[in-house]
Amino acid sequence: MRDRPTGPESEDNPTGAPERQPQPERRRWPREAAVRAPPRPAGPPALSPMRFSTRGLPPAEQFQAWRAHMAPLFEVRLPDSVPPQDGFVADQTAWHLGNLLIVQQHVPGHSYLRPQAMLRASPIDHWYVELLRSGMSWTEVDRGVAENGPGRLVFRSLGYPFRGRTTAADAVLLFMPYELFADDAAVLGGSNNAVLSGNLADLLINFINGIEPSLDRLTAEELPRIVHTVRDMVVACVASAARPEAAGPQTNTGMMERAHRYIHLNLHSADLTPDAICRAIGISRTRLYQLFEASGGVLNYIRRRRLQQAHGALSDPADSRPIAEIAEAAGFDVAANFTRAFSHEFGVSPREVRKAAAPERPVAPLAPTGRHRGSTIGDWLKALGC
Repeated sequence: MRDRPTGPESEDNPTGAPERQPQPERRRWPREAAVRAPPRPAGPPALSPMRFSTRGLPPAEQFQAWRAHMAPLFEVRLPDSVPPQDGFVADQTAWHLGNLLIVQQHVPGHSYLRPQAMLRASPIDHWYVELLRSGMSWTEVDRGVAENGPGRLVFRSLGYPFRGRTTAADAVLLFMPYELFADDAAVLGGSNNAVLSGNLADLLINFINGIEPSLDRLTAEELPRIVHTVRDMVVACVASAARPEAAGPQTNTGMMERAHRYIHLNLHSADLTPDAICRAIGISRTRLYQLFEASGGVLNYIRRRRLQQAHGALSDPADSRPIAEIAEAAGFDVAANFTRAFSHEFGVSPREVRKAAAPERPVAPLAPTGRHRGSTIGDWLKALGC
């Protein structure tokens, strides 16, 4: 009997290829299966939107309704070739995140104006970002025009006069209070009406696109994180787009931002006077008065900011201070004077605001911190950041 071959051509290995030996495990520690943490239970939705539309009105009344709705922000006008009888179908949805107001809107073509007279009568000096989904807009500030189009961003202040026009457009507007950017006033002050572009602007647009579908599901715990993320991304975008020639501290805009920052940091100080502001930022009283002329004067600006702070305190169910104490903190020694000034500014008395914010009268779902913020876009903008 012939011996069975055992070489490379044996029947067990007819191809003649050398057999592969198993490789030893070279890891120092054995591989462990990844363990996923269980998802955290989501809290209840924190936001309830405010919606406004002219669709249900007769065409001849639609533009006037939109004009009245936007009066706290702009004067709006139809193009010369468009009569009011043709109609003006506009839709707007607003979401109040405490220190951020997100407004989604569709509007036909029109022009808009925020004149100095409106600044004197309005305490609103927020920053805002405009993101267009469709349409075009052109806005003039200090003889400089910013053109905006689909997929682009413009950064602008409500504390300065401007005018412009827009075609029919879908837009998302992000309004943020001045206080949110107080530490970056020097950077932002030179970038009013700036077009934001580049990789950082694209990231901000993607972030906005990402949170929009989730606005009706966000929880109270998530809101501050979203606000801070948007704030940091806006600062990064503006810093990268800052115009070097506008960044000097001696420009009117830069000087105004320094004055704003000093006022906001010392708002409740009894020593907050025009003289103190002048010494702190190194300008004359005449220059200071010129800077705040559009706001009705520096003392008027301080008074209105203090009234806004008082409104925020009265709207907070957790603030149990007597109204008289809140009035004193706002610089009013006589409660009756505080009530008159407050009622003139907000159209309601301090007592009515506190009653509306009482915890036994919640509105479901709760707005951030459960505060009563009013029922119009003007009310929400005045309460922004309070």
